[in-house]
Amino acid sequence: MPEYLAYGSIITLKNLRIAGGYLHSHWHLYPEGVGAHQQQVTAYLHKDYNNLWLVKRPNSDDFTGNPELIRHGDIIRLEHKETTRNLHSHLHEAPLTKKHLQVTGYGINGTGDPNDLWQVEVCGGKKGDPVKVLRSKVRFLHRSTGCVLYSSGKTLPKWGWEQVEVTCSPYLKETPNSQWNIEDHINPKLPNISLHVLKPSFLEILLESHIVMIRGNSGLKPKDNEVNSKPWHWPINYQGLRFSGVNETEYRVYLLGNPVIWWLNLLSLGLFVVMVSLCSVALQRGAKLGGTRKAHCQVLMEGGGLLFLGWLLHYLPFYTMGRILYYHHYFPAMLFSSMLTGITLDTFLQNADLLFSPAVSKYILRGGQIVVLVGILHSFYLFNPLSYGMSGPLAHDPTSSMAGLRWLDSWEF
Repeated sequence: MPEYLAYGSIITLKNLRIAGGYLHSHWHLYPEGVGAHQQQVTAYLHKDYNNLWLVKRPNSDDFTGNPELIRHGDIIRLEHKETTRNLHSHLHEAPLTKKHLQVTGYGINGTGDPNDLWQVEVCGGKKGDPVKVLRSKVRFLHRSTGCVLYSSGKTLPKWGWEQVEVTCSPYLKETPNSQWNIEDHINPKLPNISLHVLKPSFLEILLESHIVMIRGNSGLKPKDNEVNSKPWHWPINYQGLRFSGVNETEYRVYLLGNPVIWWLNLLSLGLFVVMVSLCSVALQRGAKLGGTRKAHCQVLMEGGGLLFLGWLLHYLPFYTMGRILYYHHYFPAMLFSSMLTGITLDTFLQNADLLFSPAVSKYILRGGQIVVLVGILHSFYLFNPLSYGMSGPLAHDPTSSMAGLRWLDSWEF
């Protein structure tokens, strides 16, 4: 890859905002009523042929002779390789960021107007400094309006293919949103250098890849008429997820948690908080606890505390997410909750001798374990058709195999 940018080079430009996309265009136009009815320019998060731009002189398409390097302060045109329209801005407002100007693709076969001219600015550079591939932070100042090429980070509606809005910002302060990096560079007239010289470190690659995944994940929005589950639904088993079938003539599969396990987990979360609070107060006040009792407190506070933290870390972040959520997103947190239930109930039953005699508390321990196990197995027996598939009448019909098992109106089987 050539080290320095020159006229006649074919390049991709990547925005330096966190998880910034590539400057991109395609044949689709902005819809009527959204600025000028010209070709869309966006930022796209993935490699694509429509990310390629040809760098041209302001008033010439002649690339014969020795290549001329582009330097800080030079004026250029950027022609979209696929559609041959120039990167363009004008006094129409941007589609989403109303205080910014619209950026479009304009012209035919590279022929446009003075609104296609951009001045190259190397951040931290001075007049005459060359533009380095991958290493220079570059800004593009629009000659006619004085604004700067900018990626707002806002997601366009469906007419913009849910890509990122690109605008021309009148605010000239240097920010990552207005800074661009030349990532791909093709120019057979320039000497190539080894990519190892330009290769980012492992940590930089790791951080960038995770940021891209997080951004892509947060951009997943519900489709029309798609059921969107909410985090508060999950611990109480409020609503499952229909995999297939909606009526009695179809074979139906419905994802729902085992009610005994789910509601026992919910009860145990509250019980755990009460028991840990009592243990903490007793230890803080120097209460005389036997060796076994103290060991139980230790298990509850250390082992149980770690599992409770695991449940919180796997559950609470979903309340901050704007993406579409599904019932199965709770499953990792549910594993921590189930293990915490085991510790909490075991500790609770083993300390029944606080209220009953040792002989009675022993029966309570064994009886409680049997009741829990039998309840879980019986609940699985009752509800297993939801997972293995069922047909025939729906649950509200007395002749249905699931009759009487629709314990909540929100269950849709």
